Amino acid sequence: MKLSVVIATKDRAALLDGALASLRAQKNAPEYELIVVDNGSSDATPEIARKHRAEYVFVAEPNRGKARNAGIDRAEGELVAFVDDDVVVPPHFVAAHAKAHAAEGEPLAVSGPIVNVPDPAHRPDPTAANFSRAFFVTCNVSVRAAALRAVGGFDEAFDLYGWEDTELGVRLRAHGVRRAFAWDAYLWHVKPPTPESLEDALGKAIEKARMAARFVRKNPSARIKLATGAYGPNLVRARVLNPGFLQPFFAGVASSPRVPPALAQLARGALLDSVYTEELERQLRRT
Repeated sequence: MKLSVVIATKDRAALLDGALASLRAQKNAPEYELIVVDNGSSDATPEIARKHRAEYVFVAEPNRGKARNAGIDRAEGELVAFVDDDVVVPPHFVAAHAKAHAAEGEPLAVSGPIVNVPDPAHRPDPTAANFSRAFFVTCNVSVRAAALRAVGGFDEAFDLYGWEDTELGVRLRAHGVRRAFAWDAYLWHVKPPTPESLEDALGKAIEKARMAARFVRKNPSARIKLATGAYGPNLVRARVLNPGFLQPFFAGVASSPRVPPALAQLARGALLDSVYTEELERQLRRT
């Protein structure tokens, strides 16, 4: 059973190099291929893909769903696995995903532990804290190619940050795909100890809120409203606890070098919550 590993990436050649190197170092694996979908890079991404003998697809439009759909279109495997470009996988990773599918006759979405690490050299074993109930997270998941194609792949209308993988998971579940968690299909996700800039985080919060509203419009079920926070009590909570007029105050505390780190982190969380829920409510009123 051939497996196609799809990595969508943009301008992260150094991280991609590490991910592909670990994927090329697989042992006792079934036949597999690596597919790099370059979502508009201007760095050495094409050279890194060639270095590791990966299939290379270029998608200029910045759209994660469109990029991953291009990977699905190129895939020759019966199974398609998605991983991020900032991961390192153990030598049995491909075999673990293939084994989980072979053990069951029904279609599965197989996920494994995602162990966040500060640098690629730090590789602890997974623990119970790395268990996830998420149905479909593209950092580490595999599914039959036929199921992906049957439901139409990723919805490319989700053209900003957030929710495109969750939305696809909802359709896969409705198609009869069952979730399975394989403990040995773990990977290490490189998350530097220094968080992304506040400006970048705020941009993502706004984009994620807009995609959450799109998700709710497409599927206005209680489950989706709960997952996205698009329900009355949560919106009221945010207006009371983290009102919009306090956003400048939260931003000042979060970015001040004189504030204790724990307090700065609390202020950052309050600011992101306020911005997300404010934009979400604004978008929902437009429907």
